[in-house]
Amino acid sequence: MKNIISILSLVAGLSLSAQVGINTDSPKAKLDVNGDVNLRNKVVVQNVVDNTLSQGNNDQILVSQGEGYPPIWKLLRIPEYEPNKFYLIFNNSFSDKTGVKFTSSEQSSITAKNTAFIKGADISSLPGFKKIAGLSQPISVFSTDSKTYFQFETVVQANLPVNGTPDISIDYACGIFVDNKLVNLRQRNLKASSAASTFITHNQIGMVANLSKGQHDVSVACSRLGSYRTTSDVVLAIGINADTNINSFITQSSLKVDVYEIPQVFNPIIN
Repeated sequence: MKNIISILSLVAGLSLSAQVGINTDSPKAKLDVNGDVNLRNKVVVQNVVDNTLSQGNNDQILVSQGEGYPPIWKLLRIPEYEPNKFYLIFNNSFSDKTGVKFTSSEQSSITAKNTAFIKGADISSLPGFKKIAGLSQPISVFSTDSKTYFQFETVVQANLPVNGTPDISIDYACGIFVDNKLVNLRQRNLKASSAASTFITHNQIGMVANLSKGQHDVSVACSRLGSYRTTSDVVLAIGINADTNINSFITQSSLKVDVYEIPQVFNPIIN
């Protein structure tokens, strides 16, 4: 009975007075408690839009919206990061069915290939390289301590004649670029075989460390470097078919980008 009278007195005090203090003679709010508060049931927040009451969901917390605004429930997200360890922060993959083609007249004019193909070379210094359009994409880096990995896969085909002689072949190269700077390159040779319009699968994995924070543009570009005992009508196709014995689904290109970082700046832990 005593508890009921106390609760009724508190409610009456709240309705009659602008401010009520518990264990304080100078309350600074409508209800000011100077001491511990033990809540044994639920806390609800009124929605100012439709006046509904919300108890929040599991793992949510009350977050202030500033003076004059009611608090709202927010989901708490605490990333389990350990110091000085790399974590996958950015991940994306891209595909392209357009590819690039090279006629015999589009062969690269680069002569000293061993010295031209160096890390950091600008694509403008590598004549004959064509970008695969759908693989030119932006990526984001949030830390100065990062490792960015690239995995590029495509199909390379030429309308070479039916000839098992390995002397009939084409040299080509594909490079991965970040902000038009070369970070990875692979050279290969496509040889004529016992089947017409031979093709091969091209796989390429690269890595670059410590890109600057911010957005970067990643691209893949390829070039026809040299031809041996081929006729002028032989076309080299990368990421697209040179003949109808394979289709664009088989020849399409893909690029996967993973950015691992030692986190320095965290996204907000509430949303």
